[in-house]
Amino acid sequence: MQLDELYRQVIMDHYQRPRNEGTLENGTVSVALRNPSCGDELTLQLSVKDGIVDDVRFKGSGCSISIASTSMMTETIKGKSLEDALELSKEFRAMMRGEDVDDEALGDLESLHGVCKFPARIKCATLAWQALEQAIKTEDHEHAHHHD
Repeated sequence: MQLDELYRQVIMDHYQRPRNEGTLENGTVSVALRNPSCGDELTLQLSVKDGIVDDVRFKGSGCSISIASTSMMTETIKGKSLEDALELSKEFRAMMRGEDVDDEALGDLESLHGVCKFPARIKCATLAWQALEQAIKTEDHEHAHHHD
């Protein structure tokens, strides 16, 4: 895989020292997903307070792309509203489809841009975002449920 050297360093850094790895004692929602084609496994936990991602942790095993993407995602969504987190997910998926996106908003995630040239690896990069979207749906559902 020919990824720009600087980007490769960012990806390897996140892969070797993932941010927000671990489990949350008081997580409000947890989602586990697998990417069978690559064997990536991921459990994502969010702690949501007043519609804001208060804290986030993940546990997973997988290739450098999936771990790095998850690590960057957790950094990027922490402190954001669920709406903003979903918006980021849309941006990231658009980038994976090769569309032009707002690089500023994506920060380190921009380093995964080159992955869109390798269709087999796109699933690895988007696994974390699938988990996030599922977690937000679950959270919204639970939340709506409590206010009946």
